[in-house]
Amino acid sequence: MQTRIEPPILMSRLMTFVMATSLVVLFVLILTLDKMFPLNRPQVFFLTSQSLDDKEFALTQMPENMKSYQEEFVRNYVLERNEIVPDLAIMRAKWANNSDGIIKTRSSDAIFGEFVMTDMVYAIRQDLDKPFDVKCDVEFDENGSVLPDTTNARKDTYIVKFTYVCNYGNLQEQPLKQHYALRVKVASNAKNALKWTDRIENPLGIRVVEYNVIDKNGKILKDVDPLNWSRYTE
Repeated sequence: MQTRIEPPILMSRLMTFVMATSLVVLFVLILTLDKMFPLNRPQVFFLTSQSLDDKEFALTQMPENMKSYQEEFVRNYVLERNEIVPDLAIMRAKWANNSDGIIKTRSSDAIFGEFVMTDMVYAIRQDLDKPFDVKCDVEFDENGSVLPDTTNARKDTYIVKFTYVCNYGNLQEQPLKQHYALRVKVASNAKNALKWTDRIENPLGIRVVEYNVIDKNGKILKDVDPLNWSRYTE
């Protein structure tokens, strides 16, 4: 004679299975959220179902509490401006003098003008007769690589400290290292019109309006730039 499970027992077992499954799913969700936090940078999205490639937009008023966004913007700007990979196509696209150039869309006209006058940018834009074998990494200091500049109550201004590590192919046995401190100021206003296609790279229209290498006392070092490093190491 077959043993038949009574309905109450069957329901009890079913509820136990459902509860166990729910606990496993909850545990996985908690682990996922733990890996995601802290969410320390706001991300701006523009959604549309129409093509607006020929349109421009501008923000007339910036949102409040933009400190974390600005800090991440400055950190990324310094990285994109100074990091060099041994691929001319990538470097020329990143440093291009058009709406596709990352540094172009994130710099004021004056700052971009200074940028294109640096030795490395000039060299990359030339038709080189030998392989481009230069690689430079930006290693930010662990203890607060981007900090607000508190001297003289400077608004929207940050101090960035990093180590510049460069390899010039077969020209050296060991990487060249140089420590830098930068003062970077950002600004945004209604005049900073952006093309719709730029909304991903710089959705808030922030521009770097001041970019200087400084010494340990905060004094500006004129004509000094990590991208001019070659003239000091020859």
